[in-house]
Amino acid sequence: MKPTTVLFFSIFLAGAVSLVVVSPCPADERTALEIMQEVDARDDGDNMTCDRTMVLIDKNGQKRTRTMETFSKDKGVDTLKLIFFTAPTDVRGTGFLTWDYRKGDRDDDQWLYLPELKKVKRIASADKSGAFMGSDFSYADMTKRVVEEWRYKLLKTDTVRGNPCWLIQAVPVNETVQDRYGYKKSILFIRQDILMMCRAVHWLDEGNKIKYVDIPDIQKIDGIWTAIELDAKTTRSGKTLHRTVFRSQNVKYGQAIEETMFTTRQLEKGM
Repeated sequence: MKPTTVLFFSIFLAGAVSLVVVSPCPADERTALEIMQEVDARDDGDNMTCDRTMVLIDKNGQKRTRTMETFSKDKGVDTLKLIFFTAPTDVRGTGFLTWDYRKGDRDDDQWLYLPELKKVKRIASADKSGAFMGSDFSYADMTKRVVEEWRYKLLKTDTVRGNPCWLIQAVPVNETVQDRYGYKKSILFIRQDILMMCRAVHWLDEGNKIKYVDIPDIQKIDGIWTAIELDAKTTRSGKTLHRTVFRSQNVKYGQAIEETMFTTRQLEKGM
């Protein structure tokens, strides 16, 4: 499984690849690109299952809660991800499938199954900057960023919740990448001790909006550092327009998951 994405996700927003041994550079010699390559190569586990809640909060503080089951499996250097919504009734049975490719020469494949239409919809590249299931995360956030699709600059070091972090600016290499994510620029907060993003700020293309992402709960599960909670809010002129909180429970790695589960047929079949 790979997070991100940040994003994201990750969660979703967080991302990883297959096991790659990377010798850390001395702190005073690391470039921003080298840091992001090490983040990309960290071990984030495989054959993962978990339960998640997604709380959607509008500008008036009204909340809607959705629950889901999540599965992921590495296929070589790529990652397969499957999500089924289990509640409430208006989204129950909705499924989301991603084939997340490590290399940037091939666009990630994504499909959404809507039970009321009994139809699988393929997510086009032009639609990937759109909101995923009404949340503050886009469809593109649900896959791992390709390191080479961004230009990086190490801004400074700081601390987040007492943990030393690098602050790294990321800018899309071209308009195609910018359009896919809908981000003109990002600032990523990378924890130095575990090589994992713990906070991010994204400047959006449209509407003079800024998206803030925080990961306040990171736990070590089965030897894997795991983002347990993600909190994202979209703002304009300092005012919060919407907020989304993801929370994971029952996270397990090394589960028996067959590759045949990650198909559009499984999307239609459901759990």
